[in-house]
Amino acid sequence: MKFNILKVIRIILAGLVFLLVLLFFCDFADIFPDFFSNLLRIQLVPSILAGSIWILVGLAILAFLFGRIYCSVICPLGIFQDIIARLTQRGKKKNKKKRWYNYAKPYTILRYSLLAICAVFLIFGITTPLLLLDPYSNFGRIAVNIFRPVVMEGNNLINWIALKFNNYDFYHVTIYTVTTYSFSIAAIALLLVGIMSFLRGRLFCNTICPVGSLLGLFSRWAIFRIVLDEKRCTGCRLCEKACKSQCINSKEKTVDYSRCVTCFNCLDRCNKKGIGYRFAYSLRKNYHSVSEKNIPAKQNKMTGEYGINRRSFILASTAMATTIPFIPAWAKKNEEIDITKLTPITPPGSRSLKHFKERCTACHLCVTHCPQQILKPAGFDFGINYAFKPRMVFYEMAFCNYECTVCSEICPNGAIERLTTEEKKVTQVGIARFVKDRCVVFTDNTSCGACSEHCPVQAVRMEPYIDGLTIPHVYEEMCIGCGGCESICPVRPIKAINVLANAVHQVAVKPKEEEIEKINSEDLDFGF
Repeated sequence: MKFNILKVIRIILAGLVFLLVLLFFCDFADIFPDFFSNLLRIQLVPSILAGSIWILVGLAILAFLFGRIYCSVICPLGIFQDIIARLTQRGKKKNKKKRWYNYAKPYTILRYSLLAICAVFLIFGITTPLLLLDPYSNFGRIAVNIFRPVVMEGNNLINWIALKFNNYDFYHVTIYTVTTYSFSIAAIALLLVGIMSFLRGRLFCNTICPVGSLLGLFSRWAIFRIVLDEKRCTGCRLCEKACKSQCINSKEKTVDYSRCVTCFNCLDRCNKKGIGYRFAYSLRKNYHSVSEKNIPAKQNKMTGEYGINRRSFILASTAMATTIPFIPAWAKKNEEIDITKLTPITPPGSRSLKHFKERCTACHLCVTHCPQQILKPAGFDFGINYAFKPRMVFYEMAFCNYECTVCSEICPNGAIERLTTEEKKVTQVGIARFVKDRCVVFTDNTSCGACSEHCPVQAVRMEPYIDGLTIPHVYEEMCIGCGGCESICPVRPIKAINVLANAVHQVAVKPKEEEIEKINSEDLDFGF
């Protein structure tokens, strides 16, 4: 085995990208600055959803020049698969035989059928297939719902040990953001990717990943590629055994460029200089790609790939359709239902429920970085097209901070657009609804006023009721739906005041300065 500088550079860059992305997703203490999110904006699917034309052009040029280098250096799930493959390394080691990689025929129809399904659904504003298959979003869910809780529990263990020695440098953290649904889908994705990587290297990338299939269309014509020298190649199959994409056919001396992820693992295996990474188009006399060899009759003459038969295609398509759990969100017709659960409250900057559903792929980045931890992954309560996407949940003493714009600053998909602080202060994501029959002022004839005290825009005001008591009144045009009133309301189990979502976000009316001064100068009775 010889030293290869290209492979070393690739490993260093990939390791750096993977580490930074992983730390940014697992950062529970808000240590890393928000500009780290730029590493996520150059992911392919987020850039498509965000309409980042220049990033898309850059990634296309990158694929045309160097092949699928994106999959080996930029995609965190691709790098994660390489780590798994490395930990389960194949080949001979200390007289112990492990499995080698071997050339495998591609599942062409399956690959591009899944890509077409994602594209068609996306055109109609449905991101569910893409949500399930997108490598970036899957890695995000794995990191947020599995790796991050492990890191947080590790911190708690260190904190517990430190306290035994009277060291108070650490503090205990509580996990609020992981739900049963979000953990389940993350665990399934981790198990699927892990098994496929262990058994067949980059099988996930070259079978069901829509990003890999899309980049494969560009990488077929890459200017720099892995090329085989027919004169020098001895057919020893060492390069084929090292190829985790299983795209090198030593017998036919061909390379399937649509599946090659440009990992350079094959280069340091050959001692005869029979394989190299070079400018391909000037070497046609000696070097051959998959489309330049004698192609078997059953092989596609245009792509050099083997297809699958009609029965396999029908089975694959049927499996794809039946595995999507179309579970309708039926609302219980019960007076005790929490009305805030009928429609999800989407984060400020998401513009509307429709816009958010069409752009969000449930990577859960905003969930991890919400300072108040009020963004939680949904289940199937709001239909299949909202499955696992974040929604605002106001629990005890937790609400959307009046001046916080973190989620809009880090979202790479454009699902949550950037807001200035002033824009955030008047963005109405929902409207508080007061139910008089549940309020302690009505039921217990006692003073409260907590909701009014907690409202940052004075949309909830205490007005005269009976016997000197005051009762809340909501001025809907000023309410921004921050949840301050709902979070502080002492009524259980269903609050007397809660926020109803706006399907389309509105602009709230800002109270006049003299109006605020008048309210602040009044003697409000808060019951303590």
